[in-house]
Amino acid sequence: MRISRLAPAFAAAAVSALALFAPTASAAPTAAPVTARGSQPIIGGGYATSGPWAARLYSNGQETCTATIIAPTWVLTAKHCVSGGSLSFRVGSLDQYSGGTVANGVQTYTHSADLALVRLDRSVSTTYASLGQPGTVRVGQSVQVYGWGATSQCGSEINCQSRYLKVANVTVSSGCTDAYGGSAICAYRGNGITAGGDSGGPMMANGVQVGVASTSDRQTNTAYTNVTAYRSWIQSIAGV
Repeated sequence: MRISRLAPAFAAAAVSALALFAPTASAAPTAAPVTARGSQPIIGGGYATSGPWAARLYSNGQETCTATIIAPTWVLTAKHCVSGGSLSFRVGSLDQYSGGTVANGVQTYTHSADLALVRLDRSVSTTYASLGQPGTVRVGQSVQVYGWGATSQCGSEINCQSRYLKVANVTVSSGCTDAYGGSAICAYRGNGITAGGDSGGPMMANGVQVGVASTSDRQTNTAYTNVTAYRSWIQSIAGV
């Protein structure tokens, strides 16, 4: 199965299934609320009504990826989103063009997996994304994915990014690898699927972030770098 990274105009990367997550007794979460606002987002799905931890990533002023703020001066996103240019973020607004707080990235740390931490030039006061621990997510669980990415397969995905933060339900299918061979959570389409521009955005299980968007085939399957597998690295840098 060949699927490509989610940032617009990135090259394809192969993702293969590796292992299953151990089932747990917890119930599947309730689907995140969505509201209609024009055309449908992600590819399918709906518009988020809340996302104070969401951050839109801009590279050299161009909207590129999605991210989450996990501490006052720390943003978590995908490594392939931070490879070039100056980074800035609009934090805490559902609208990528207005509201919230705009901050610049001043220092970037990357992992061998598709993860990056970016330190901001100012402290941002909001509700931060809580990060999951091993066992937070299981195969067969319905989880939510968020992003400002393409709303259709429009050719050049930079031309059909969503203005407003989107959400879709997907179902965890297996453990797999991300765009760089790191540990990932694979999921299949529920009421939507991720596309270009959703890279770096969160996968949420019961309101806790368990993944960072890495790759998608834009139709059926998506892979999120497994945040729970890299908690010690995140904590060593961002302190959370």
